[in-house]
Amino acid sequence: MVLQLLPASAQAFAPRSAPTIVLNSKVEPWLTQTLKRINRIKRPLNSVPQHFRCLTETLGGASAIWTLTSLMLPKAPDSELRKDSDPLVEALFNYQLLHIEAYVVHVDMVSQHEVAFKLTPESIEALVEYHKDIYSKDVSDNTYSWPEKEAQLKKLQEEFEQAVNRFVFRTGVRALEGLEEDGAGELLEGRSKDVQTAITNLFQTLLPPPPRIVDVIHPAPLMPNTTMAGGWWAPAPTLASHPAPVDNWRVLPSTPSPTATSCSDNQSASIWPDLSMHQFQLPSPTPSFSQPVFTSAPSQYYSSPQCMAPMPAMPSQLPQHCGHDMGMGGFNDFGWSQSSFSPMFATAV
Repeated sequence: MVLQLLPASAQAFAPRSAPTIVLNSKVEPWLTQTLKRINRIKRPLNSVPQHFRCLTETLGGASAIWTLTSLMLPKAPDSELRKDSDPLVEALFNYQLLHIEAYVVHVDMVSQHEVAFKLTPESIEALVEYHKDIYSKDVSDNTYSWPEKEAQLKKLQEEFEQAVNRFVFRTGVRALEGLEEDGAGELLEGRSKDVQTAITNLFQTLLPPPPRIVDVIHPAPLMPNTTMAGGWWAPAPTLASHPAPVDNWRVLPSTPSPTATSCSDNQSASIWPDLSMHQFQLPSPTPSFSQPVFTSAPSQYYSSPQCMAPMPAMPSQLPQHCGHDMGMGGFNDFGWSQSSFSPMFATAV
């Protein structure tokens, strides 16, 4: 892994030491020109060991501090900042410029072709104080309160302190072209924007716990306050799903209905005129059906005659028969004689 190439001085809370430098068997011409430019005393740079010695002494000095970027930070929490109609006045009184400084811990010109910078203790301390006194206060004011809020704020500050101490900025080895006298320097070609973005990403937001899902229980709807004279509530209307009751004394047991094998209009016309309406009783209201209903059952179907009132007959329950195959015993009960129907049956047969 790439992290294994970094020296022990790049670890968190590690003290500063001389940087580790790995050079190729052939030194790049741009590096030779850079070292000749920054050296006050002319030194021979004709071999790789000479370049290694010069570069180690230059970058390992106490004054070899690089300015990586500059951050514009507020001087106080947002609630304590000065309000003014002039933006320039607000900027002068409310903001400060913090220079992020670092030193070189590693130079690799063989495999990764990169240079690594670690923040100075002064820059780390300034960032930690800003996060604790100003940033945490603004974050706390912009979030609602919950029981574990203070513990989360303290944890957020501890995580930031660990992250800023572990922070190491890596960039291309050509960044050494910005090297100045005494080993100091600054990043060129827009590399300071990358440092600014990387440090800004270390500031994490305070995430409150998600709101609890509460089941909303709707109250039961009240009954309509409708009163009647007979009671507190009005009776609910009911639909009649069964026929009206019939008295037992009006029910007539089912009688075998006569069946007809053939029927004609002439026979029907000759039979029904002899019947009178006073021999049977129809229910009220009178249906459209005109079939007669017999009031007594034939004796050959029942052991003992029963005296019952006629049953209300519906049109769908009584088939229309001509009645020429009916037994003669049934006509005798109504006072009819066989002789009155003999010619008609003889002709039909």
